[in-house]
Amino acid sequence: MAKIKTKFICNECGYETAKWMGRCPTCNEWNTFEEMIVEKANTKGLNKNREIKKAKKLEEVDAKGSERIVTSMNEFNRVLGGGIVKDSVIILTAKPGAGKSTLLLEVSGDLSNKGYKILYASGEESESQIKNRANRILKEKIDNIWLLSDTSMDNLLDSIDEVDPDIVIMDSIQTFSLEEHNSKPGSPVQTMECANMAVNVAKNKNRPRAIIMIGHMTKNNEMAGLRTLEHLVDTVLFLEGDNEEELRILTPKKNRFGRTGELGIFSMEEDGMVAIENPSEYFMTKRENDEIVAGSAISVIKEGTRSIIVEIESLVSTSFTPYPSRIGECLRKDQLNTLISILEQRGGSNLYDKNVVIKTTGGLKLNETSVNLAIIMSIVSSIKDKGIPSNTVFIGDVGLTGEIKKVPSIESRIKELERMGFKKVYVAYDSIKNNVKFKDIEVIKCKTLHEVINTIFEGRKTQ
Repeated sequence: MAKIKTKFICNECGYETAKWMGRCPTCNEWNTFEEMIVEKANTKGLNKNREIKKAKKLEEVDAKGSERIVTSMNEFNRVLGGGIVKDSVIILTAKPGAGKSTLLLEVSGDLSNKGYKILYASGEESESQIKNRANRILKEKIDNIWLLSDTSMDNLLDSIDEVDPDIVIMDSIQTFSLEEHNSKPGSPVQTMECANMAVNVAKNKNRPRAIIMIGHMTKNNEMAGLRTLEHLVDTVLFLEGDNEEELRILTPKKNRFGRTGELGIFSMEEDGMVAIENPSEYFMTKRENDEIVAGSAISVIKEGTRSIIVEIESLVSTSFTPYPSRIGECLRKDQLNTLISILEQRGGSNLYDKNVVIKTTGGLKLNETSVNLAIIMSIVSSIKDKGIPSNTVFIGDVGLTGEIKKVPSIESRIKELERMGFKKVYVAYDSIKNNVKFKDIEVIKCKTLHEVINTIFEGRKTQ
């Protein structure tokens, strides 16, 4: 007979202990421990129902179960590495109201039109709520989507057997529970056990299915639950974006079937999520007759396999307080302070009594050092109140010595500029080989920040 024992698990972080504690030593939350009954398996006898599996040679393994289901949403396919793998488990998390359910309902509608069966299970919304959203964002008649509004994982498993869907969507994993466990939905035990059941369903070699789970996000902008949940699934997706803005960015934090550096860029419209197919146009301001505006500079970032042109805007104003403001909506404050220090010491600009505000058109976050030269040039443009020609771009990092540093994938970035019709690009002196030529854009190589500033604003030529 199995021995019965109990343990206590924190429902916030999953910390386990043999005795009840008032405060969790890991997450420091109070009254979060729940008592769990654990059955210790009898190890005296072997489990006769255990499936016997033997190791196979790699070349003998059939990879057909890893075929992809390709949607009509290219941005969604890009993030996943080319589409949804048929036997994969994906988890999508975001802040409340970011558009998780809307995005997956659009994916469901698209794939149902391609002949795939979709089972959409929600533990948070009623069937009528889902139907009303579908009527708003899905323009065509849908025949291959089944709805289940229930928090019982047991009922969901029965529905999977009955409907036999190709794709199962669980909204959200923290709302489901199994009857065999006494803990409440959302607890670490229930979440992990339901996720384990979902993985077993997806990886069934006789009937592989793709399962997409929605996960809650904590106040620290992390996925709720144990870290083990992220290790369990194949792909972890984050949908970033504020409710006040239209821009939504889908990023993979983990992907067993593709790159983790790709971005899916969407705009949240009244009719749902709309993919932004040409982000270089979206992240630039359209001005008539090549109007020149002070405080604006253009650069190119690399996100996965795609080069994206971004516009950086700066505003420099006089400060009437002892401590001037340094506000960077699109980059870390430490990075902004470092660039301002470089500009003061190596670029000859005094900002000790100036407020500096930095942002990007469209609200895109700047995580690359390739934009540092453009950030500094936009600040200089704002200080001097002189605009930079709209057909001019800056690609490069800036060292503490004031030297321009080269960045990776410079040739692909310049090719994107050529495609968009730009005429000049400033890069590091040693970033491009002499035998590489470009047809419609002039590449200007510079060694120092002072040299770039003099060339743009003083009309001096580079050496």
